[in-house]
Amino acid sequence: MRKSVKQIHFEEKIMNRLSGKSLDVMKYIISDKEIQILQDYANIVSIKRLGFNDHGPVHMRKAALNSILMFDLLELAEIKLNLEREHLGTVEDSKIAVLVAAMIHDIGMTISRQGHEYMSVNLAIPIINRILEQFYKNDITKKVILKSLIIECIFGHMATQAIHSLEAGLVLIGDGCDMEQGRSRISSMLSEQPRVGDIHRYSSTGIDRVNIIKGEKKPIQIKVDMSESVGFFQVEEVLFPKIALSPVKKYIELYAGVKGKELKKYL
Repeated sequence: MRKSVKQIHFEEKIMNRLSGKSLDVMKYIISDKEIQILQDYANIVSIKRLGFNDHGPVHMRKAALNSILMFDLLELAEIKLNLEREHLGTVEDSKIAVLVAAMIHDIGMTISRQGHEYMSVNLAIPIINRILEQFYKNDITKKVILKSLIIECIFGHMATQAIHSLEAGLVLIGDGCDMEQGRSRISSMLSEQPRVGDIHRYSSTGIDRVNIIKGEKKPIQIKVDMSESVGFFQVEEVLFPKIALSPVKKYIELYAGVKGKELKKYL
């Protein structure tokens, strides 16, 4: 399957924020045919078969970009992530773990929506092994630790299970921040009959942009700009619960509001 313009756009935006080994890992991921096929098929199952929103290559790239944006803001504020804080790895190792996890976190959608985070882990394990063997070939300690951390990031992205690392917390929130109107456009166009769960799809059409920037009092500010108040459903039922369960919560300011009206502060 050919890559879309949006896929390429987000790949370039991610790579512009990377260097060294993390950039090499990203180039490896986006050139890997198995990963691309899994991402494409995840979208076919999600949109065409189940009628859900985007869970494919564009979404996974947006989640990765969101995660890396927040990663860089924590680094700018001199906040050490768990691998560095616990003397288990470098900043680069943490960034690679976040990047790999975010880029494949939804491949379980190729099997089922229910419990797809577990399916994603099962499908991801041989891919993770392959990536780590390529870039950490002679470092068994790093391979073991990074594999476990990447799995935690994937396993925890639905906020159904407790996570305990900042790295996993970034992937959780990075995933939750992809809720702009474009994500639900295709499934809305294909829908013929109203059904239970449509509020998730329609509420995202009210969200114009999710901005991840440097905070005023905390390292990260997430500001959700909306065209319609229905977008508050996405903020309060999807994004905020993910932030609330993330170890990164204490470093985040969260605002949301309809353009032209006063912003609501959540954190």
